[in-house]
Amino acid sequence: MLTRFARLAATLLGCGALVAAVSAAAPTFWQTATEADFLKGEVEHLAVDPFGRLTLGPMATAVYEASAPFLWATATTPDGAVYVGSGNEGQVYQIDANGRGRVFFDSDELEVHAIAAVPGGGLYVATSPNGKIYKVDAAGKGTVFYDPPDPYIWSLVVDRSGAVFAGTGDKGTIYKIGPDGRGAVFYQTKTTHAMTLAFDREGRLIAGTGAPGRVFRLDAAGKPFVLFDSTYGEIHALRVDGSGVIYATAISGRPAGGAGGDSAPARPADPGPAPVATVSTEITSVAVADISVSATPGQASGSRGPAGPSSGAVFKIGPDGATDLLWETREDTPYDLAFEPGGGVIVATGGRGKIYRLAGDPARATLIARADAQQVTALATDRAGQVLYATSNPGKLFRLSATRADRGTFTSEVRDAQTVATWGVIKWQGLVPPGTRVEVSTRSGNTRTPDDAWSDWSAPYAAPEGSAITSPRARYLQWRAVLVGSGRAEAPLLTSLTAAYLPRNARPRVTSITVHTPGTVYQRPFPTGEPEIAGFDGDTPDRRAAAQVQGGGGSGPNLGRRAYEKGLLTFIWRAEDENRDDLQYELQYRREGETAWHSLKQALGDSIFVWDTTSVPNGRYTVRVLATDAASNSPTTALTGDLESTAFDIDNTPPVITVTSARRDGNRTVLAFEARDDNSAVLKVEYSLDGDRWQTVYPKDGIADSRFEQFELTLTEPQASAGVVLRAADALNNVSSTRGGASAAPSGGR
Repeated sequence: MLTRFARLAATLLGCGALVAAVSAAAPTFWQTATEADFLKGEVEHLAVDPFGRLTLGPMATAVYEASAPFLWATATTPDGAVYVGSGNEGQVYQIDANGRGRVFFDSDELEVHAIAAVPGGGLYVATSPNGKIYKVDAAGKGTVFYDPPDPYIWSLVVDRSGAVFAGTGDKGTIYKIGPDGRGAVFYQTKTTHAMTLAFDREGRLIAGTGAPGRVFRLDAAGKPFVLFDSTYGEIHALRVDGSGVIYATAISGRPAGGAGGDSAPARPADPGPAPVATVSTEITSVAVADISVSATPGQASGSRGPAGPSSGAVFKIGPDGATDLLWETREDTPYDLAFEPGGGVIVATGGRGKIYRLAGDPARATLIARADAQQVTALATDRAGQVLYATSNPGKLFRLSATRADRGTFTSEVRDAQTVATWGVIKWQGLVPPGTRVEVSTRSGNTRTPDDAWSDWSAPYAAPEGSAITSPRARYLQWRAVLVGSGRAEAPLLTSLTAAYLPRNARPRVTSITVHTPGTVYQRPFPTGEPEIAGFDGDTPDRRAAAQVQGGGGSGPNLGRRAYEKGLLTFIWRAEDENRDDLQYELQYRREGETAWHSLKQALGDSIFVWDTTSVPNGRYTVRVLATDAASNSPTTALTGDLESTAFDIDNTPPVITVTSARRDGNRTVLAFEARDDNSAVLKVEYSLDGDRWQTVYPKDGIADSRFEQFELTLTEPQASAGVVLRAADALNNVSSTRGGASAAPSGGR
């Protein structure tokens, strides 16, 4: 039916549907295979090592659950008792070796951020706000030991002579208090908060500060030396190992001013020279919980920190003063440190309550436990050498066993298929020694958070090399792996898991169609040889002698220069597909008054088409773009979407000019003529004398806006004797001309 046709530009990406490599016909593969992948899930009695392997981790046992939401500080005594400072009621709990707990001391303030053992028995308890240091005897009776003017007391340590050092805020002052309770300023750090205190191997005081995050070393006279000036907002915990290496946790975020908040204290497992067990505890300004807390004016734990996970790092400072970055994290906030007998460093973090082990050279992090709480705020070591950890949100105390658990569970993150999906095969790889096993199950649902409206966990899948997922079709999927060691020397390993699914096919959408001005075409982006027209492969109509080439046109970044070609009409459209399927297009047209659509071009791969309109009669037309995802789907699931354009005119016939009369009026000649067009308005009429420049003639009614216009041209005597040429153009730039003058009337021309 058409003598000439067009096709799309090969590289036009910016003007149409973005074609993606992933399609609905091929399944999507959800793979969990790296350390980062496994850390997105929840672990119970499992460890994730730096090589992305999931294996059995140490056993965590609940020791005590407090009524307080925040546990800030811990201390242990030789009789096996554990003391824990808490908020928001300012209490200290005592938990005996059998896990029986009670409120040991109840202060008048809201928070207990630091506790330390008194030589000879009892505890020093530091409270905030309106900070005070209490001396509490073995029966739990406390008296005010020292009352500094500062609102917050973050850290306490006791030296060999029994002197107490206190780190405070919000002026960053460190106090030294004698055993008799008389104290004075030991050093003014010129920071906002003195967050954490410890002693080095020589018994010198080490202080970590907030806003800015620095590590100071102070001699006996209080003379300071900055060991480390970090780029972080706060040095949160300091620990010194037996070889004199200082370890520091640093966190970013706003300083702990006025109302501090989220972070938690830390207990130094300091094997240094101090003769008595000491505890250094501190809190940052970031809110420790994403829950409502009663906000009392000045209350340290009541404010919330900035949204999103805080970043932090662990540094070590050698005896020679050299500082090395040991570990850096963007997902967790490191609060406290403890040392293992084998040389590993245990790191307690917040955000998702993870506990890591740093070991090796260079150090690598292994996730060894995940607490049933949002933050692991403090670490301690009991008399058996086992690690104790305190949590916040909720406030609990756990014991981390040195032995490996017999059974552990990993629960993956929730996978969003974007629409209801058909589940495929689930398969996994790992190492399963004899007598051990790995059990993988799935569940599905249509709510983002798993609840009782989800399906039950499936029975364990039998074939690691591939089993069909039996969970119901739904939008969301989650999987669970149970590793069972059964007391064997070798533990099972899970190294990767892949689940396949096919989302329900969604109908493609054509979102817009642009009908360009008639004659507007675009060169291909990188033409070679003779310029080519993007989207056109037919013979071009007769071109004007001088093509009006204009620069910088086009509807998308991959179109070339804009040009003019009479008789061509350019369409550009946009389409989208929720499944990111490969789309193909069909272009159809119909004339006004008709009901049947005629196919103009099929199997188009891009979203530009140039129509040679000389192949159809003049008239008013509409085009329709049909988008199909058949290339990415089976015949039974393929879908089509369409959109109609606005109506537009096709007119390839020029106006007709008819000279109706030429009369003398004195020494002037009045030439009357009319211009008529059957399809579009006559927009411009001009005349030229003896080939001189063209001059505009206006219709008798003053405006050129209709298909029929009448004109009068008045010529003086010299002009009347010259050759007159009349030219008319319609709205679609069709042009005709004829000779005028007295000898030409009446006449018509094209």
